[in-house]
Amino acid sequence: MNYAEVESFLFSSLPMFQRIGAAAYKADLSTTLDFCAHLNQPQDQFPCIHIAGTNGKGSVSHTLASVFMSAGYTTGLFTSPHLISYTERIKVNGKEINQEAVVQFVNENKEFIDQAKPSFFEMTAVMAIWYFARQKVDIAIIETGMGGRLDSTNVVKPKLSIITNIGLDHTEFLGPDLPSIAAEKAGIIKPNTPVLIGLRQKETEAVFIKKAKEEKAILIFADQLLAWESAQQIHQGWKLSPSFLTYPLEQMDLVFPLAGWYQKENTATVLAAIQLFLHTYPEWNISTEAIQEGFEQMVRQTGLRGRWEVLGTEPLTIADTAHNPPGWKLAMEQLTHVANGQPIHMVFGVVQGKDVESMIQAMPSNLKLHLTCPEVARGMPVQELFSKFPGNQSVIGQFDTAWDAYQNALNHAASTDVIYIGGSTFIVADIMKKMFS
Repeated sequence: MNYAEVESFLFSSLPMFQRIGAAAYKADLSTTLDFCAHLNQPQDQFPCIHIAGTNGKGSVSHTLASVFMSAGYTTGLFTSPHLISYTERIKVNGKEINQEAVVQFVNENKEFIDQAKPSFFEMTAVMAIWYFARQKVDIAIIETGMGGRLDSTNVVKPKLSIITNIGLDHTEFLGPDLPSIAAEKAGIIKPNTPVLIGLRQKETEAVFIKKAKEEKAILIFADQLLAWESAQQIHQGWKLSPSFLTYPLEQMDLVFPLAGWYQKENTATVLAAIQLFLHTYPEWNISTEAIQEGFEQMVRQTGLRGRWEVLGTEPLTIADTAHNPPGWKLAMEQLTHVANGQPIHMVFGVVQGKDVESMIQAMPSNLKLHLTCPEVARGMPVQELFSKFPGNQSVIGQFDTAWDAYQNALNHAASTDVIYIGGSTFIVADIMKKMFS
């Protein structure tokens, strides 16, 4: 098979959660473990940092990768989902896996794949692990998919585990409340391996403490290691000055290129993770300058997209992948602040299973809605979405594609208005594919 055929096989032949939902979810690691055994255990051939959590995993993963890259280490990065290209999911030193490697992996293992029938995510996670071993990375930053305990990435043996925060998302798989979800995410905690919790939450703190005690793992909360002495929003980002409480680093000022309010928490998680990592493994050399460069150059070095990303200025156009209650609420608060009373045009669509009513409640009041449906099988039909808006007074139109909805927003918006694109990662992806492919 050539790359086009392989990509078609990946997206259409293998069960894919983004495409078909629950039918693609496997509640055990046996297929992934068998696949790794078939490949002679590539997960044992490089050190890694393993990251779970409800929100912030992507930003934390990319920033950590950028810091290790700035320190001179060959760094693998596995994240999901992708926005434009499948190969975005697997990177080494910021470069996407080449198409030839994807083709080689599938063709060489086609017999095993046909027999074992891994899901799309199982296949991609194992491909990433295989590629990192093949590229002889010094370290890999590996982001979980949905959960933790049963996530396909949970075959790795990390030097550090990170759980960013816990919110209500994927409750049909992970549990109905925060402690249940925390217990699933806590499944990445490994014996005698340090674990960092990015956000201390009273509903979940005891879950992590109990699990860490069972695994004899050192458990640290980020707020034990640092606080922000000052955190100032600047044009398209943050200027940060940390105050180190434990495991001190040299005093430093940091510039971070993503402007989302939620990034203040994510950057604290990253810096705390670096402190804990260097305290535990002093043989690793990460200088103050590498940390500063890794933060400031994160987008350039890793290619992260879609996090409060400004796509245009007149009108101000923002794309953001926030899609679950805690992330969405914070994004809507920031959107209200940024608009400062000006009309907001929202290109909005969701996938099935999302708590649309809660999302609607959090929306700003001065809103003009351009409703659409993401181009995935799980996308909520636009008529169904329309029915969820009481009175429908703010709905300007309903559109088959996100691009059509965006064009309508552009046609209706004054240069001083704000356009916000979101509701689902896949809405942002649909727009970016059209803009940048």
